[in-house]
Amino acid sequence: MKRNNRTYVFDFDSTLTRVEALDILAEITLAKNPQKDEVIKEIIDITNKGIDGDISFTESLERRIKLLNAKKGDLSELIRRLKREVSKSIEENKEFFETHADDIYVISCGFKEFIDPIVAKYNIPSERVFANTFEFGKDDAIIGFDTANVLSKHDGKIECLRNLNLPGEVQVIGDGYSDYVMRKAGIADKFFAYTENVSRDKATSNADHITPNLDEFLYINKLPRKISFPKHRIKILLLENVHPDAFERLSGDGFTVETVSTSLSEEELIEKIKDIHVLGIRSKTQVTQKVIDAAEKLMAVGAFCIGTKQIDLAACKSKGVVVFNAPYSNTRSVVELAIGQIIMLMRSVFARSTELHNGQWNKTAKGSREVRGKKLGIVGYGNIGKQLSVLAEALGMHVYYYDIEDKLALGNAKKCHTLEELLSISDVISLHIDDNSNNKNFIGETEISQMKDGAVFINLSRGFVVDIPALKEALVSGKISGAAVDVFPVEPRANGAFETELKGIPNVILTPHVGGSTEEAQRDIADFVPGKIMNYMNTGNTVDSVNFPNIRLPRQENAHRFLHIHKNVPGIMAAINKVLAKYEMNLTGQYLATDSSVGYVIVEVDKEYNNEVLKALKDIEHTIKFRVLY
Repeated sequence: MKRNNRTYVFDFDSTLTRVEALDILAEITLAKNPQKDEVIKEIIDITNKGIDGDISFTESLERRIKLLNAKKGDLSELIRRLKREVSKSIEENKEFFETHADDIYVISCGFKEFIDPIVAKYNIPSERVFANTFEFGKDDAIIGFDTANVLSKHDGKIECLRNLNLPGEVQVIGDGYSDYVMRKAGIADKFFAYTENVSRDKATSNADHITPNLDEFLYINKLPRKISFPKHRIKILLLENVHPDAFERLSGDGFTVETVSTSLSEEELIEKIKDIHVLGIRSKTQVTQKVIDAAEKLMAVGAFCIGTKQIDLAACKSKGVVVFNAPYSNTRSVVELAIGQIIMLMRSVFARSTELHNGQWNKTAKGSREVRGKKLGIVGYGNIGKQLSVLAEALGMHVYYYDIEDKLALGNAKKCHTLEELLSISDVISLHIDDNSNNKNFIGETEISQMKDGAVFINLSRGFVVDIPALKEALVSGKISGAAVDVFPVEPRANGAFETELKGIPNVILTPHVGGSTEEAQRDIADFVPGKIMNYMNTGNTVDSVNFPNIRLPRQENAHRFLHIHKNVPGIMAAINKVLAKYEMNLTGQYLATDSSVGYVIVEVDKEYNNEVLKALKDIEHTIKFRVLY
């Protein structure tokens, strides 16, 4: 019994499967042939010419079978391999083939001998599979095909479909021009160019719709599918030369990802972000209130760095945009640079190196000191400060720290109760404080005056937390014997010219914000942040978000998930539950987290429900964002 007034006609090779079956058969039968690669290349070339209509299909079939040198017994191995090569989105949407079994046909120029066993698993019986059949000779050798079969002829699919005389709207789904011809002949109503496995220009240029996967086809036709929204429709923009592994992870999960090597100005980003669902940035791109207001589709922002000062977190929250960062991924890289800079400054390595580069030999022990036994003062005892504490102690340094919050000391580190106390006793001061705007000029003239004479100073935190003119004066006067500065109050958006007052001062190491810029750190960040983004987009999980209530969700099992983000005002949960009760929803789980301004509720329900409930939930007063996941 037909469930609707449509019939769906699928191609087999490179549509229902990821491969061309005869190409796989060639790999089997030619395994021991010394010219295997050349013959397979010729077979693939003939296949493509036949699919694109450059040669007649009959000629294509005859030439390929002759080259195959196959036997009937080879088909068992072919079938075994093809079962592993079913297209990913076809396999994931088996429910569609089961519920619409009476509406689905296969019309292929392949062969029933291997098609029938594959599609049977998808509830497509042999009588709805139309394909060629082999002819066998002595010793079961494949010597040809049934030439009386219409599908062995050029444009045979047209005649085959015409003979079926299918009622209602006929939709054809295939990867080749030979599938499109049924639409061109007027016996199919729509042609969907299926590009999950291969994209052929002659097919896509003539298609009513280009279908990157079955999810897209089912979404367009409002048919049952595994996921609520095709992932390729979700657009992700990655700026500032984010590590390519991030692109690989996100695009590999099915999202459409665009990369830009530089940051964008506010005006450029406003124009670019209108159709973007997820934005990935590093430290230079400013995500302002105006940007968020223009980003009508934005769901998440990923900061591929530790800091989030460049993002208006409150604006994001007010629009239901979840923000993730990478608080740990580059910790080791920053700490190793700090250790290296401590040693280089204490030993005056940079000054001696500069002298040699300028042609001057100056072998001296003056101003060159071991780090062992020296006092290291760490300002900010967070993830970086703590790991620096451990490594510095392993070098024999005595570690002291100051933090505005109570922090557990690691190893033999000792807490200082005031910043002045720490500054006054430290031979080396390393700054690791956050990007809170209150930290502007945290280290200035007063704080420098409290340091020991000849102390070494390192800033790997934020540029604006140090008064640069005051630091310069201290370096020139000798109050501070050396400094390493990796961050600056104003940094360029792209590589190029740069000026700083600290340039040219002896025993000062200047680096262009590379504390976390190691290959290992960037790979770790490119794994961590996309993981959080994918988890949120795919499941609604907000664990480790920096601006949103955190919800850790169990695995979603055979249910639909309603995600409702709203202003945290009294009565919202009552309104949500009232709607759910009105539509007699069978709940399998409900999760809620709130903070002072927003609430985030997730409801899991059985798959069968009245779709009017979705509009009712969206229409609840104070709703910010609502979506369905399954």
